[in-house]
Amino acid sequence: MNNPHISKGWIAAIIIAAVVIIDQAIKIWVKCSFALYEDLRITDWFILRFVENNGMAFGMEWGPKLFLTWFRIIAVGLLIYYITRLCKKATIPTGYLVCISLITAGALGNVIDCIAYGQIFSESTPVTVAQMFPPDGGYASIFNGRVVDMFYFPLFTWPDWVPLLGGSEFFQPVFNFADACLSVSVFLLVCFYSKHLVAEEDNKKTEDGDTAQ
Repeated sequence: MNNPHISKGWIAAIIIAAVVIIDQAIKIWVKCSFALYEDLRITDWFILRFVENNGMAFGMEWGPKLFLTWFRIIAVGLLIYYITRLCKKATIPTGYLVCISLITAGALGNVIDCIAYGQIFSESTPVTVAQMFPPDGGYASIFNGRVVDMFYFPLFTWPDWVPLLGGSEFFQPVFNFADACLSVSVFLLVCFYSKHLVAEEDNKKTEDGDTAQ
């Protein structure tokens, strides 16, 4: 007998595992192969540039480092719990589940950096490449690692006559595979599955109301 619950659970698990493995493989390769801020030009509009950050996706900064790490851990836990609930509902579209799984995987990929990278890597500098499992220990305490970013797309430079933007690059952030998966899945979720988000919120309110009674 075909069990859709098991099928959806495996879909979510495979997506999360695949994204995390790919994301971590790229990050470890960059961390152990590039000096900080080193570039590898693939094309004029696609450059691998090794940077690290303490903040959110695309290098943004938001709040104290330890708080941000724990916020990510809690968010990942809640998303995994939400996925387990979705897998029990036959009416949930597979595409919606895929989007939520990609968001979870993207968040988890960056959580791993924050938790472990300070312990398992030496410091990256503009003149030295990091070592994995250095004999003298890592560059930071647990939960205080920095997120590794590398994808940089300087698609074009704004003409000098454009107010405020003249001379600057169109897209400046440097990001990683986890950021890309998270951002694309949020975009797809809003564009194609927003009604399911509303429906899930209504269902939760109804369940909370029934529990209160």
